[in-house]
Parts: sequence; C-alpha cells; structure tokens
Amino acid sequence: MCGIFGYIGSKNNAPEIVLEGLKRLEYRGYDSWGIAVLPKLNPTEIRIKKRVGKIGNANVDNLPHGSVSFGHTRWATHGGVTKTNAHPHIDCTKKIAVIHNGIIENYQPIKHDLISKGHVFVSDTDSEVVPHLIEEYMKKLPLAEAVRKAFVKLEGLNAIIVQNVQERKFVAVKTGSPLVVGFGKEENFIASDASSLIPHTKRVYFLEDGEMIEVHQNRTVLTDIHSKKTKKIKTQNLKWKAEDAQKGNYPHFMIKEINEQPKCLRNISQNTISHIPKLAKIIKKSFGTYMVGCGTASYAALAGTYLFSRIAKFHVNFAPGSEFEYLVDFLKPKSLVVAFSQSGETIDIIESVSEAKKKGVKTLAVVNTLGSTLYRMADYKLLLGAGPEKCVLSTKTFTAKLAVLLLLAYCVKGNLAEGQKALELGTVAIENILKKESLSKIKKVASKISASQHMFVIGRGQSYPIALEAALKIKESSYIHAEGLAGGE
Repeated sequence: MCGIFGYIGSKNNAPEIVLEGLKRLEYRGYDSWGIAVLPKLNPTEIRIKKRVGKIGNANVDNLPHGSVSFGHTRWATHGGVTKTNAHPHIDCTKKIAVIHNGIIENYQPIKHDLISKGHVFVSDTDSEVVPHLIEEYMKKLPLAEAVRKAFVKLEGLNAIIVQNVQERKFVAVKTGSPLVVGFGKEENFIASDASSLIPHTKRVYFLEDGEMIEVHQNRTVLTDIHSKKTKKIKTQNLKWKAEDAQKGNYPHFMIKEINEQPKCLRNISQNTISHIPKLAKIIKKSFGTYMVGCGTASYAALAGTYLFSRIAKFHVNFAPGSEFEYLVDFLKPKSLVVAFSQSGETIDIIESVSEAKKKGVKTLAVVNTLGSTLYRMADYKLLLGAGPEKCVLSTKTFTAKLAVLLLLAYCVKGNLAEGQKALELGTVAIENILKKESLSKIKKVASKISASQHMFVIGRGQSYPIALEAALKIKESSYIHAEGLAGGE
C-alpha cells in the first residue's frame, strides 16, 4: 500500500514535516515519491518535487516555504517507475494537485473523455485522471463539490487527497483504502497510517468508506458523499508512544519487533485477558465458528483450529480470507466469523466480513489497529495491543494472535488459569531464544543454509501452520524459495 502524509497549519516548513512523515511510512515499501506544497508567497501554482528511488537523505531545499503540503510514496501499478508517474499529479493549470491510493478500474474511458475535451496527460497512471476530472468539474462547481462528484465517478477501492491554489485546505475522500486525520493545535494532519502521526498528535479520526473530509488549519468538515449531509466527527486517542514507532538502537524494525514479543505476550496475559471470558462464551454459543485471515494472519487462524481441537475439544473452521467469499453459503444466522488482521485494512478480509454480515452473521475482529476498518465494522473487537508493527514481515502480531487463540481455547475448555500458565511458559521460551547464546547458534545455522536455493519446512499437527509461516518468512526476508509442508504429505 502506498504511503500518504499531509500537513496544514501555522508552521512554514510544511514540506519538511511531510518529508519526515513519509520517512515514517517507508516500511510499506515504495519505488518513487513526491511532495507538493502551496507556496506561502505568490501562490499562483502548486510546486512539486518528485523522485525515483528511496527518500534516504533526500531534502526539500528546492521547494518554497509553505504551510500546506502533502506527499506520497508510490509502488508502481499503472505505469512504470518514473519521475513522471510518481505522485502528486496535477491538472493542466497546475493549480490542482492530487495524491491517490488504490486502483481506478474505469480510468481509461474517463481519460479518453477528458482528452476529447482538451486535457493533456503526461503520465501513464490511472491516478492522473483525478486532477483533470476535478479541473473539469471546477469550471462550474466549488472545489469540495467537484472532488465529491469526481470521486463518485471512480470505480474501485480508492482514497484521494486534493489541494488547490484557491483554498488553504485538503479535501480527502475514501472507499476501501485507509485514511486517518490527526488533530493538533493550530495544525491538522492526514495520513494513510496512524503510526506516522504519533510524533505530532494522538487524537485522530479514521474515515469511513463514503466519507469526505475538508481539513483546514483550525477546523474540519465531514460529509457523506452520497447524501451530502454533514456528519459529526468522533475522535479517538491512540495509546501508542512515539518511541514505539521508532527503531531505537535496533538496526531495523524487524529485529526490534522480534525482540518485543515477550513484552507483547505479557501485555496480553495481564490486560487483554479480561476480554477473553466474554469472547469464549460467544464462541461456545455460536452455531459454527469460522476463522479467516490472509498471509501470516491466515496461518494464525489455521493454528487456532489445532489449538481449539487439542485443548478445548472444540471444532472451528478455517479459510483464507480471499477464499472465504466462496464458502459463505455455509453460514447460519448464529454462526460467528473471527477475522484476523494486523492492520485491520486487508481488503480480502474486509470483503469476507462484509459478505458474512449480509447473512446476519456476528463477527469478531482480532486486530492490532484501533479504529481500522475491520475494527469498526465488527460486532465484537479484540485489540492485540502489540504496538505499531512497521516491518512488512509480521512477527510480534503473529505470536500475539497465537497467544489470544491459546487463551480462548483454554477458556472454552473452562480453565483460563491453565492457559495463562501455558502462555507464560511460551513467553519464557521466547526470551531464552533471544538470549545471546541462543542467537549465536541461530546465526551459525543461518550461515550454513543461506546459500540454499530451495528450503522445505516440514511440520505435523500444531507445527504444520508454523511450518507454513516459517516458509513465508524465509521467502519474504531472504527471497529464497521456500515451501511449508505437512509431514505426512
């Protein structure tokens, strides 16, 4: 997912603030980046800097001072990795700038129509149709209504943020792709990920699908894009600390988050455990429990089927999130869908839960992100409380999900205290693995197998989903081909 960060306020170094915000989103992966600013002096056109490659030691020295700026890190979809294809994109007049996450499924007919009206395109992206479409509508409409009308015309799951030279504000709207607004003193922020806002504010609002927000320096206006009615904003407070989203003394986020696992597990044992009895009761009363997730989350869900079988002698069903929509015909009104996701924004999971809810099924979201789409749409919620996980390779949230499943299984069995003891033993085991003597042995093994072209990770029973996860981690981290296999196969 591409990164978005925007600032509007009293400070005149907005491009620098945005650059630092984008650097906090680097963990998402990207191939190019760009920043747009509304100049403080003589704002006749929006000034933009784009580059291919990593931000690294980049600067914004050649951009003018200004207090309204946003930026974007792009992972190429439509169009190659070029400076021209990087965001932000502008209209013909250079007075409208847009950053966009998602895929505009009907961009080609829109583009052809705009070209016939005289618009000139310079990139190969689907995103560039947005500023030109807004430009066309602004011939008769004010900015906010032009943005709303343009967005309604787009097909697909998208999020856009717009600025223009006439008004000191952002207009943002989304369907599917996440956006969060951060509220400060004499300043406001907008981003694709709440963790990037932590150094500035903890008071946030996560946009719902079909909502448009106008973000000024001192106020915001929230509107439903279909009814055009204004809505009240209910803010939330993030509980993360600024240092949670920083590497600290670690060389990279992955090793930091691996080392944070014992802390996460003890937090679950001490704090999250209070929610376990209620959720276990809901699971026991359900007419069929279905556990779904994607990638790492799917392997945690699969592990849950083994834990419930072995510990509680209780059957739960499993399906990958992307496949679950083909299984919803089995659902009954009293069924329960337990959806696992680190971000709470995984599209396949969101669509699965949406399909389940259409059948009147209750849903439980096990997520790590307060206010995320999945968190908001679920009937029951369980926050993992693992803190920001910035490494793309999920580690601490995987073990956190296993911990929650372990406690739920023991609680369904009727012995939560036994589950706590088992969780503490697991936590101590991880602490021992992270000690220097154990790590030195791991490094020796790693040095012997690192030249391999293929790796096969084999597991039986409860170790089978762990074998799948281990193979995924090998592929993701080293790019060595790896497969997880059930021992008997």
